[in-house]
Amino acid sequence: MPINIPDGLPAIEVLQRENIFCITRSAAENQDIRPLRILLLNLMPKKIETEIHLLRMLSNTPLQVDIEFMRISDRPSKNTPIDHMENFYKDFSAIKNEKYDGMIITGAPLGQLELESVNFWQPMQEIIDWTKTNVTSTMFLCWAVQAAMKHLYQVPKHLLHKKITGVYPHRLARPLSPIVRGFDDVFNAPHSRYAEVRGEDISRIEELEIVADSARAGPYIIARKDGRQLFITGHSEYEPHCLLDEYERDLDAGLDPDIPENYFPNDDPAAEPIVTWKSHGNLLFSNWLNYYVYQPTPFDQNLIGEKINEMQTMLSEPVS
Repeated sequence: MPINIPDGLPAIEVLQRENIFCITRSAAENQDIRPLRILLLNLMPKKIETEIHLLRMLSNTPLQVDIEFMRISDRPSKNTPIDHMENFYKDFSAIKNEKYDGMIITGAPLGQLELESVNFWQPMQEIIDWTKTNVTSTMFLCWAVQAAMKHLYQVPKHLLHKKITGVYPHRLARPLSPIVRGFDDVFNAPHSRYAEVRGEDISRIEELEIVADSARAGPYIIARKDGRQLFITGHSEYEPHCLLDEYERDLDAGLDPDIPENYFPNDDPAAEPIVTWKSHGNLLFSNWLNYYVYQPTPFDQNLIGEKINEMQTMLSEPVS
């Protein structure tokens, strides 16, 4: 939430240079506030589990948030009850004329497939295009980053020689970016994927900037400079046992997986995993809601997508 401070206070200029959102008392008195509409496109097989992970992150804010769920097709989900999908999930056709303040598109276990081979690649492209006109800010996670980067910016997806899995240290490349407000200079985040987008490809795109990266895991937080799109290549929303569950699943499938790095004490899978990423994960989602959704979205939802308002212009300007 913004700091409400007296008109004319000298601190305003300093705080704004640091991308700390503050409004004058006179502006606050005329401010309109309403609940935020957030749409979640859930591409994960275990949809209820993913819902819980993300809703925990989105709840860590004083903002009132209304959540809606969307599916990309009406094919039955093997891991989610049919009645759950029918009761809580909407098809794209039911919402395509709606406007949303924010949207999250999850990852999917499709890292080893070429994007064009994914059976819902065509509707995925349509939805990505739709976000540009109907959503104030969209957060793409893991596989969705690879899909959006390819479709929007022609950034290629590169298959890895083996799965990257573990918890890795990251550094801030742009510490004054609003999305990492409150982050330490070095922080941890989990990754679990078979493919990547590369920093040298992203750096050629004028609209994008790498905000945080890892020597081992590569670019982690990539942001469009106007705040309309945020790309998270890892899984800050993961619960303590997510990497363990994936490791045991791969063992059962006979894949001979590597032990997730920096996850078990002494790399012993029999030991309880140590969580070192939760605080920064919560900050990531609360900063997105505050700086990239709540601040720039218009009070009149009909205006979403029709213009870049003053806050998004501020996000895109370099900090002096």
